[in-house]
Amino acid sequence: MTQQKKDQAEAVLPRVHPQNPDDFDFVELLFFAYRDFISDPDAILDEIGFGRAHHRVIHFVGSRPGMSVADLLDTLRITKQSLARVLKQLIDYGYVRQAAGPEDRRQRRLFLTEEGEALRQELLSPQLKRIDGALENLTAGERDIVKSFLNRMCNTRKVSESADNFPQGHKMKSKGTRS
Repeated sequence: MTQQKKDQAEAVLPRVHPQNPDDFDFVELLFFAYRDFISDPDAILDEIGFGRAHHRVIHFVGSRPGMSVADLLDTLRITKQSLARVLKQLIDYGYVRQAAGPEDRRQRRLFLTEEGEALRQELLSPQLKRIDGALENLTAGERDIVKSFLNRMCNTRKVSESADNFPQGHKMKSKGTRS
């Protein structure tokens, strides 16, 4: 790339300069860690014609039996429309069952079936092995630091609230309140 083209590219979207240059390494490491962390479950799900959206539903319904559809929507930060197809497939294939809420019969509570729990365990097993391997030589204090870091990486503020962190002239695409 010529210097002129580089200058033109930077005029359109200037480079982001982190406060700490090592932060770029963290960005890449997070991409690679996520890619590898999800690769084993992706392969398992692909064999049965499911994808990551199915995995998320299986995971959270399994870890929070009886959660409402509304709570699942909030947890996943998706719309009813996005969830509808995935949830219908999981119910139709016998991985998830619905029950009316105990106080409000209109409320739908979600539970994994035996098949759903078996799939959850199959998906979770390689992920837990990967985590155990990564943390095996850490002290309790070091584990707490890792956990604290990951907790702070969770969306504590919306990207739109930190738009000042984007380069001048860069426009974020609006996707509504949920993604």
